Amino acid sequence: MTLALLALALGGFTIGTTEFATMGLLPQIGADLGVSDPVAGHAITAYAVGGVVGAPLLTVAAARMSRRRLLLWLMGAYTVANVLSAAAPSIETLVAGRFLAGLPHGAFFGVGAAVGAVVAGPGRRGHAVSMMMTGLTVANVVGVPLSTAVGQALGWRVAFVVIGLLGAVTLLGVWRFVPEHGPVDSSVRRELGTLRNGPLWISFAAGAIGFGGLFAVYTYVAPTVTTVTGMPESAVPWVLAVFGVGMTVGTLLGGRLVDRNVLRTVIGGFVATAVSLVVFALVGTMPVPAVVALFALGVTSQVLGLAMQTRLMDLSPRAQSLGAALCHSALNLGNASGAFFGGLVIAAGWGYLAPAWVGLALTLVGLAMVLAFGRQRAAVPQTPAAAGDDRAEAEACGTVAP
Repeated sequence: MTLALLALALGGFTIGTTEFATMGLLPQIGADLGVSDPVAGHAITAYAVGGVVGAPLLTVAAARMSRRRLLLWLMGAYTVANVLSAAAPSIETLVAGRFLAGLPHGAFFGVGAAVGAVVAGPGRRGHAVSMMMTGLTVANVVGVPLSTAVGQALGWRVAFVVIGLLGAVTLLGVWRFVPEHGPVDSSVRRELGTLRNGPLWISFAAGAIGFGGLFAVYTYVAPTVTTVTGMPESAVPWVLAVFGVGMTVGTLLGGRLVDRNVLRTVIGGFVATAVSLVVFALVGTMPVPAVVALFALGVTSQVLGLAMQTRLMDLSPRAQSLGAALCHSALNLGNASGAFFGGLVIAAGWGYLAPAWVGLALTLVGLAMVLAFGRQRAAVPQTPAAAGDDRAEAEACGTVAP
């Protein structure tokens, strides 16, 4: 059981590292391919769009496939896509490679968490999910800063090759240690039919828009701290590590707050994220206050992410695979929109602190949607069994519904 969970955790570490590594290497990518930072940021948007599209489509399309086989296919495709990204001769081919790399993202997390829960056995589902999500947390604290340092020293392509090697090791671990499980007893029609539910989609949209506030800033954090804050390039990995520690703190804090009251935590997360963005916009030219503000943004955005995912799962009818995939689609949609709109204001000549104000606008829109519709409940009646399925979905997204 331990080796199987470690293999899945390594997958979480690998995916988390490559998702955010591009942000730390944005200046190197742009310089090598001869494009501006906003144009290089299209690679980040492409990855996020791949995650949005791939999470529900791949999960539903493979509803009858063996879970172990599906995990192998997903990580195999992920590994190949990262190697192709490393060999990209132009920004267009890099964008295509990042889109392909994003496709398996959400499906691997959703299916992997569900498989880990089965491997761990009754009563240890939370332990299994936390093991996998620990891989993602460690990626933000260790993997992203290290990949950034490697990319700065040896070139951004080497960083993607290393990530591809991590994917190959994960593939071997899943093949060797994750036991075989049969296909899920599910149907596409049943899962799609249970999503005819207005409050679910309103919350989905609020989370996707609101979480874009973080990515409007985080996408361009490397050029911001070097050109605006005045820190050396060698400090970027350390800044990313501090942000990762903030996300870890936010994970621990958010879990406790969500257990008390989901809706209040959602609202509080939106407000706190908005405040962190304003502070960063105002102190971004000063090294120490800027890093402190980024740490706070890591904390508040992670609290918001956990709360919004739990809220989304609370409103989900009985749709195990698709429900788990939707939470990852929402997060990746926020990633894509934040990177895109942040790049627009930079390209317009408004400076690298302007994305913080864009992020504030996105956060406030999400908050307004929650305040307007937050008390609506699912329109589809749920049986006790379905409620249990919703809890499994929430845990498969790295959250636990109260």
